[in-house]
Amino acid sequence: MRPRDVAAGVQMFDARTPTLPPATHTNSYALGHTEVLLVEPATPYDDERRAWIEWVRAMPSRGATPAAILITHHHEDHVGGAAFLSRELELPLWAHEETRARVSGLSRPRSDREDVRITRIVREGEVLLDSWRVLHTPGHAPGHVCLHDEATNALICGDMVASVGTILIAPGDGDMRVYLEQLRRLEALGARIALPAHGEPIVAPEEVFRRYITHRLMREERVVAALRPAPRPLAEILPDAYADTPKYLWPIAALSLQAHLDKLVAEGRVTSSGENVYRLAT
Repeated sequence: MRPRDVAAGVQMFDARTPTLPPATHTNSYALGHTEVLLVEPATPYDDERRAWIEWVRAMPSRGATPAAILITHHHEDHVGGAAFLSRELELPLWAHEETRARVSGLSRPRSDREDVRITRIVREGEVLLDSWRVLHTPGHAPGHVCLHDEATNALICGDMVASVGTILIAPGDGDMRVYLEQLRRLEALGARIALPAHGEPIVAPEEVFRRYITHRLMREERVVAALRPAPRPLAEILPDAYADTPKYLWPIAALSLQAHLDKLVAEGRVTSSGENVYRLAT
């Protein structure tokens, strides 16, 4: 059933989006009791947009006034309805400056051909609606932000973790080293509940953050082990490093592998030749 209350002063509304399987939906959230911040204008689909608008337009009947729409980051399954919903509801769009650079002007999302115009930049440490503190958490995307309510210890965590599927750290947008740093930061918050963009709320999420970190470091060690016999190109590393992953997922796994290799190169543990052959540093 949607919408539904998932934490004190938080409603969740899941909408169908073109996201990575096995996820099929992106969660939007309404934060606040009287003045409300909407998070994730995600869906590009007409029927889902209509339902989203009905959800928001019903809020004044319970004494809630929508104030703005916040985008956690620029990926298409998070901004597919941004321009349309902002215009139809006459609400401003807020985002980090790195997100604005990727959705405004030249970077128009394929699913929404109108310009996504960010009118307010949110910054690290800023408090929104007198309660929700902005945490700039790059790694998955340069402008990714989370929101932490210090009063209730609830965390809007976007694509930092998910309770369905996993999180892709893709070359270009992603940085595996930074992503792991930010996971450790979120783990240290000791949040009571984490509200992800994909899947159900996560109660006591510290263990989930730790599991994500442990899994990525395990994968990294498999990448290193695959390089011990001899220097190899990415295509030869993949079958060993992801032997436990179904082959139909290897195209996506190759992106994660590249992110791991980039991290290892940046740390000086691995070197790369001009032919994209990787070897352990001596």
